[in-house]
Amino acid sequence: MKRIGLYVKQDEEALRKADALEKWLQEKSISVVRARTYTPGDSGINDNTANQSAPEGLSCVFVLGGDGTFLSASRWVGQHNTPLIGIKFGEVGFLAETAGENLFSAARRVLEMDYVIEDRSRLLVKVIRENKEIARETVLNDVVINKGALARLANIETYINDHYLTTYRSDGLIVASPTGSTAYSLAAGGPIMHPEVQGIIINPICPFTLTNRCMILPNTVRIKIKLVEKTTDIFINFDGQNVLEINDRDTILISKSPHPVKIVSFPDQNYFDILKAKLRWSGVRI
Repeated sequence: MKRIGLYVKQDEEALRKADALEKWLQEKSISVVRARTYTPGDSGINDNTANQSAPEGLSCVFVLGGDGTFLSASRWVGQHNTPLIGIKFGEVGFLAETAGENLFSAARRVLEMDYVIEDRSRLLVKVIRENKEIARETVLNDVVINKGALARLANIETYINDHYLTTYRSDGLIVASPTGSTAYSLAAGGPIMHPEVQGIIINPICPFTLTNRCMILPNTVRIKIKLVEKTTDIFINFDGQNVLEINDRDTILISKSPHPVKIVSFPDQNYFDILKAKLRWSGVRI
């Protein structure tokens, strides 16, 4: 490995660990590309990485932070086949492979190529307004349509491969990947899907009609969503990273992205053990 990326949460401990890791890697003649998460209004930024994409040719990216940082990093690498490894410096951390105290042991294993790569499917989301594409996003977890604070129930027409399914009257609608099944969709009563399951979850949020239940669809379908006429104060949220207000002139198209995220995993880590620990099953704590 000649070039490694570090994507770092704005957190004192994470930044301190990133500095130490950068020095450690450079001592091994490995060049480092640094980027970090940003919030609106940040001052004193002089590295110009806030809106840039990851460069090509990175062997790996260490993501130091929580799940939000990992989702931001997946947007940073974009369509590159650069593997990501999550190091938890935050809450819960379903996407993290290990915790911050294990950073250097994990880094050694990565340099020794003692890992496997998992492909995590993503969703491609397009927003079409008056025959013009006004937004295109690739999400790792989910796309969420929800109402504003003062809005009434949203009326969301939903089609599968252009075939009308139903009109959800609800607080919103979640469309999630298998990776996103343990995020907002799980909190809204959705199922847990193993990351290797080739599916897409569609999950209404607090539906008015109790028979409107979560569905698991094959990831070969295209989901089309429209708002009923005069529906207002509705927003679409992409992985919790970007938000766009939408209205009844818009059509949302959701399908499997051709560009999965590649995640570093260690052979001795078991998905179900991680799941049990994160969800505190059988009394196990994080």
